[in-house]
Parts: sequence; structure tokens; C-alpha cells
Amino acid sequence: MSDVTLYHNPNCSTSRNTLALLREKGVEPTVVKYLETGWTRPQLEGFLAAMGGASAKAILRTKEARAKELGLAQASDEKILNAMVKEPILVERPIVVTAKGTVVARPIEKALDVL
Repeated sequence: MSDVTLYHNPNCSTSRNTLALLREKGVEPTVVKYLETGWTRPQLEGFLAAMGGASAKAILRTKEARAKELGLAQASDEKILNAMVKEPILVERPIVVTAKGTVVARPIEKALDVL
């Protein structure tokens, strides 16, 4: 299968394990190191739409200290998305995007749902 994109943080073991799982399944994804490229608001909104209109909290890395400092757990989608664009680390990882859908691969097996 081609046309799979993995939004990846190589410092994250879950992200590395998701990449390994995809490769084990014969998939060589396009890897986007989002900490280097950053996010756009339309891109994040596109993920949420592809996830069935999910709230921004669905892709918020709530364990990230910066999310707690900013009080994002109780914030509006507007505030969360703006913070994510400014600080890419706030987005949960890894995100797998295919023609079948978009998932946050936690646990990593969730990536299989969109293959």
C-alpha cells in the first residue's frame, strides 16, 4: 500500500514503533517530521474532519508540560489549534493518514485500522 503518511517524532518510541509496524506490513509511508515542518491550521482541521469531526482535544498531547502550562485541557478548540500551530509538540503523535482515514496511533495497532 502506498499513499500513507506518518506524522512522526523520531524521539518518541511509540512513533518509532508505529513506523516499524507499518514497514512490517509492507508499507513505506511518507514520513513527516512535524517538529521540523510545523503545522498549519487547515492541516490540523483536516485531520479532525477526517477523524469524524473530532474536537481538537482528540489530538492534544495532554501529557506535554506545555499543554498544562497553557491550560489547554479545558480550552476551546480555537485556543488549542492556535497553540498547536505555534508549538507543534502539543500535537499527539504519531498521526497516520491514508485514503481510509486518519488516526492517532496510540496504541500503535490503531494504525492498522486505516490500512
